[in-house]
Amino acid sequence: MNTTNTHDQRIANMTFASVYPLYLAKVAKKERTKDELDQVIEWLTGFNNKKLQELIDKKVTFETFFQKATLNKNAKLITGVICGYCIEEIENPLTQRVRYLDKLVDELAKGRNMEKILRS
Repeated sequence: MNTTNTHDQRIANMTFASVYPLYLAKVAKKERTKDELDQVIEWLTGFNNKKLQELIDKKVTFETFFQKATLNKNAKLITGVICGYCIEEIENPLTQRVRYLDKLVDELAKGRNMEKILRS
């Protein structure tokens, strides 16, 4: 699925620090924890809590965030529709990675068990 250059650029320039509280609020509404959210992020990116907080404090963009990440080898198993886009059809690699993260957060908020979220 093609996204526009403007859309991809807007995502690339968003700071992770501005979106993280929204992820946290979304999962907290469904009685999931910050630790669970951080576990999901660590699974996808390889960032432990200390590194994650450092990136939040530095207010890095999603572009920088995913440049520094070591994407989980099973990330390609994240499929489906998020924000109106079929994840596996997104052509821009960065936009696809951000949508992977959105999908994992969405699954966590929907109460899916951790083993399924982490594709194990």
